[in-house]
Amino acid sequence: MENLNSEAPSPTKDTIVKEQILLKGKWVQLEETTYVDHEGTTRTWETVKRTTRREGNAADGVAIIPVLQRTLHYECMVLIKQFRPPLGCYCLEFPAGLIDENETAAQAALRELEEETGYKGEVMECSPVSCLDPGLSNCTTFVVTVHINGDDSVNIKPKAKLADGEFTETILLPKIELRKRIDELVAKEKLVVDARVYTYALALEHAVAKPYELPFLKG
Repeated sequence: MENLNSEAPSPTKDTIVKEQILLKGKWVQLEETTYVDHEGTTRTWETVKRTTRREGNAADGVAIIPVLQRTLHYECMVLIKQFRPPLGCYCLEFPAGLIDENETAAQAALRELEEETGYKGEVMECSPVSCLDPGLSNCTTFVVTVHINGDDSVNIKPKAKLADGEFTETILLPKIELRKRIDELVAKEKLVVDARVYTYALALEHAVAKPYELPFLKG
């Protein structure tokens, strides 16, 4: 007699079986990843991987959410604008960068923030490892929230400490109307906005909006 209470056998887990390098550059490499899916079918996937992750590091880099506070000013988000060759245009982004050898995520965040914007800050929070574009790459990052005391003398007129070949422009936008100011900037300068920046701006709005104030699509 069939046991109606017995559970069906669990499917096998998706498993990587082979990774073959197709093309290797200075910073990234293209691989063909062969894996077996949960139904037992062998499949392949084209994967881009960084070649720069330091041994022992849990992630490739850090993305920094810098909040600037100054007396008698609105809180501002510190963003950067830089040209991105893969897109062929300028992008609005959070400051970010790779983690160096023997460096923590917090240390990397403070270093990259100062290098790209000149601001010195204090780490308030660090996320777990998060992925960036999992359908394309294994690239991962820590999202680090940093408080910047704008009244501190070192932050009055900060100057970026960019490496050779790096060119960024620091942009301050009021946190209270971040999405509105981003939309205005995009329309004016034809920028592309990093998804992390725009998602953060949306989250700020949605966190305080009432349900009937949120936009919705009519079917």
